Amino acid sequence: MNAPTFEKGALTVYFGEKSGKYPDGNQIVVRGRDTQVAFDTPLVANRLGAALAGTDLVILGHMHEDHAAGLHLLPKARVFAHAADVEAVRSWDGLARHYGYPAQVLPGFRARIEREFHWLARPDAAAYEDGASWDLGGTRVTAFHMPGHTAGHCVLLVEPEGVAFIGDIDLSSFGPYYGDATSDLAAFRRTLRAVRDVPATVWVTSHHKGVITERAAFLALLDAYAEKLDQREAAIAAFVEDHPSTLDALVAQRFLYPQGYDLDFVDSAERRTTAQHLAALVAGGRVRLDGERYFAAS
Repeated sequence: MNAPTFEKGALTVYFGEKSGKYPDGNQIVVRGRDTQVAFDTPLVANRLGAALAGTDLVILGHMHEDHAAGLHLLPKARVFAHAADVEAVRSWDGLARHYGYPAQVLPGFRARIEREFHWLARPDAAAYEDGASWDLGGTRVTAFHMPGHTAGHCVLLVEPEGVAFIGDIDLSSFGPYYGDATSDLAAFRRTLRAVRDVPATVWVTSHHKGVITERAAFLALLDAYAEKLDQREAAIAAFVEDHPSTLDALVAQRFLYPQGYDLDFVDSAERRTTAQHLAALVAGGRVRLDGERYFAAS
């Protein structure tokens, strides 16, 4: 075990490569008197050895391939996921629906996540709901449903430590990701307001920022992160004003990922993201749809 750590009470954060930058992530392990819990299992889990081996249960804050890369190490651990994400944990068909990628992409995508993330289905995964809690013996974990990134994305609060695992509300300069079939832009906007009220004093992200220990710093990072939504929407509106376009043409412009970044899921994520912003712009009266082309409203 060579991963750097952060410790607070019963909780340890094991940092992944580059502070958990994708494809890695940051691993939380909570050791109560009675139960040891892991939050997600990113790639770094595969380097933790005995530190992870005693895990009794895994609570997934949400389901994506990079958050389940260590489940193969824990075949006897109980696995929990929010009810809106649990089918994506239980089977390949559920995961394929969760992502919503085109049929021609799915075989290659499955092969990649099996090879690079050790993906396997966990048909035994149990569902939890908003407000679910787990008593570990002297320490309690509570789930706050915070959808948008996925339909079942949750924040996991550890008390009395006051540590909130905010998952893929990752506060990165890239900004929020909501490019899959179960993602939702409007829900993500609500989540970015609601996460401020989780009663935490320390915040841990799955990726990039790692551990934030000052509320002022957390709020500043959260404001900058949320601003990315408005920046993307403004960029799409400005482009449509100068270049009335179809959705296909706008997807090709890449408002989410840079040109040349061509992993298997990128086109689908661009389409889902751009379509959601266009719907918001049309509903807000800033853009109009005529046939298949989007124009600036006038």
